Amino acid sequence: MFERLITHWVYGGALAGLLLLMLFPLLTAGWSMPLALTFLHLPMYMLHQYEEHDQDRFRTFFNRTVGGGKPVLSSLAVFIINVPGVWGVIVIATYLAVLHEPGLGLIAVYLAVVNGLVHIGHALAFKMYNPGLATGAALFLPVGAYSIWQFHMAGVAGFVAHATGIAVAVAIHAGIIVYVRSRGAFEGRA
Repeated sequence: MFERLITHWVYGGALAGLLLLMLFPLLTAGWSMPLALTFLHLPMYMLHQYEEHDQDRFRTFFNRTVGGGKPVLSSLAVFIINVPGVWGVIVIATYLAVLHEPGLGLIAVYLAVVNGLVHIGHALAFKMYNPGLATGAALFLPVGAYSIWQFHMAGVAGFVAHATGIAVAVAIHAGIIVYVRSRGAFEGRA
């Protein structure tokens, strides 16, 4: 049972993302704009993940390009990165924005922005499309920029909030690099 969840999580996520988008106006009615935008990053990310992981495209592509053909990214790693590592982080950011400091919603925003930039960087480095590039560039960057502006306009985007958001997003992506390096990625490359 868990093996099927680990290998097919993206399909439930895509459907949940569509459902959350349809419910978004009702769920966020009365919320501040920064809080609503924090939450919006969850279904937006779920739809991005469908482009990225449908038919195991990202793992296969990543292992071929970054791993040099080695299985440096397993199905379990992809699940952990995307479900607790993305969905969980966005849920935590939403709770932190409500219960502690509204600006901490920027964790969700920068997670998406950094991911979009990584997809673009990967496309430039390998001179080819990578799974997730279209939604990373077309959704994450403009919605992320708009979100950052809205946080600023609401007066909840101080230095600490920006620094925390960027630090968490970069740390998650750096953790992925450390993990795949430990599995043999980048060996023999300058």
